[in-house]
Amino acid sequence: MVRNQSIICFGGEDWWYHHQHSKNHLMRRFARAGNRVIFVNSISMGLPSFANPDLFSKIKRKLRSYIQPFRITEEGIIVISPLVLPIYSTRWARAINRLLLVLQLRLLMVAFEMPNPILWIAIPTAREVVGSLGERILVYQVSDKYDANQMDHATAANVISEMHSDLLRRADLVFYSGRKLFDEETGSNPDTQSKSMLLEQGVDYDHFATAASMKGPQPCDLQGVPHPRLGYLGAIEPWLIDQELVGYVSRKRPGWQWILVGLRASPLAIESLENVHYLGSRPYASMPSYAAAFDVCVLPWVTDNSFVAYGSPIKVREYLATGKPVVITPIYEYEPLDGILRVSRGYDDFIAKVEDALNNDSADKRTTRQLAVKGATWDARAEQVSSAIEALLSLKQSNQQK
Repeated sequence: MVRNQSIICFGGEDWWYHHQHSKNHLMRRFARAGNRVIFVNSISMGLPSFANPDLFSKIKRKLRSYIQPFRITEEGIIVISPLVLPIYSTRWARAINRLLLVLQLRLLMVAFEMPNPILWIAIPTAREVVGSLGERILVYQVSDKYDANQMDHATAANVISEMHSDLLRRADLVFYSGRKLFDEETGSNPDTQSKSMLLEQGVDYDHFATAASMKGPQPCDLQGVPHPRLGYLGAIEPWLIDQELVGYVSRKRPGWQWILVGLRASPLAIESLENVHYLGSRPYASMPSYAAAFDVCVLPWVTDNSFVAYGSPIKVREYLATGKPVVITPIYEYEPLDGILRVSRGYDDFIAKVEDALNNDSADKRTTRQLAVKGATWDARAEQVSSAIEALLSLKQSNQQK
């Protein structure tokens, strides 16, 4: 494990996002190994348009993060919510943000004695600080097809694409979280092949595997909900959840109860259905107890959104770690696991797959699901990243000595 380094990480999400993301998992492990870490909460990719119904809820959510602009976690990670303009489409706005970010981070680097850090960027808009922090190396983690996301912000796709391309060019290491984008971008760009690698999502296996042996009381907000229960854990957005699918299945199987646990900016239309139960965000520590109370874990994502198509949801591996049956809509990342989990090919097939999961499960199948992800822990992912970083640092030091 890489040790005694300074790391500044620009995450694509806030540190205290309800469901721990890949940067959260990795940075915790780096900090525990003796590295000094600054985690920069999401600087966003810009505000949604005025026509977006989520505009004010997103502004409200971000303002709440400014109430606690600075904190130190139990691992010693310095978490900051920097003041920036949520505007990136113009040169003057980007220039102001560069000045604001560099000033705030330089002050922290001096205060916590963190010269020449490893700069880890997981959001394209952080491109503006590259070269201004005296970084030893630049790591770019590509978690999504960023320019395909026009739902959450109004920054033009070509602006995001230019930032992304520039970061690919300037980065010393590029980690791709999803296989689809990794295959496409490294295959068409020989210049980045040698410095790019697939860093698949991991799983907090020991945490989620506890669901398989839970015998105690179920969460109190589920005690009045009958079975069978189709459970979903994670982000809940109208452009992400296939509401037509949920509505169709609800009409065909009104006795099936949908349990949605996660954060959302605004209500979904399906929440008016009698058998859809939106519980809101719940602590990460409670996730196994919710999964233990589900009969089938589901991922009812839309299949006609290009941004979603490139996704690599962590929750699928977490579902498998619980041992519960898993039914998902087609996601490129998890097609190779079809058979261990169930990939539906249409609304009626989704019903058929859930019915099969309810009626044809066994201890052997539960064990197979868990074994499929048991080795894909965040500890293993952190070691993979550390090996690449240590090799690069060693190469740079050797070149400097020549």
